[in-house]
Amino acid sequence: MVDSRSLKQAHQILDCIGLYCPMPVLETKQEMDKLAIGEILEVLADDLAAEEDLKAWAKQTEQKILEIEKTDEGLRFLIQKLK
Repeated sequence: MVDSRSLKQAHQILDCIGLYCPMPVLETKQEMDKLAIGEILEVLADDLAAEEDLKAWAKQTEQKILEIEKTDEGLRFLIQKLK
């Protein structure tokens, strides 16, 4: 059986470790603007508010969060650009 997570490759990685609200969302928006529709951004963050902030931002901007993973460093998001 193939783990579906291994099939999702990020086109760009954004390191927001050490940044606090609202910077992870602002940096994510800037990087997403550079991507083509369908491409995936990997975001790394350790701000406790990042999960709820990025979920709200993705819903508002109609982007798709493919995955949220808790890591030793914090959180890892895979966000696909839909618009």
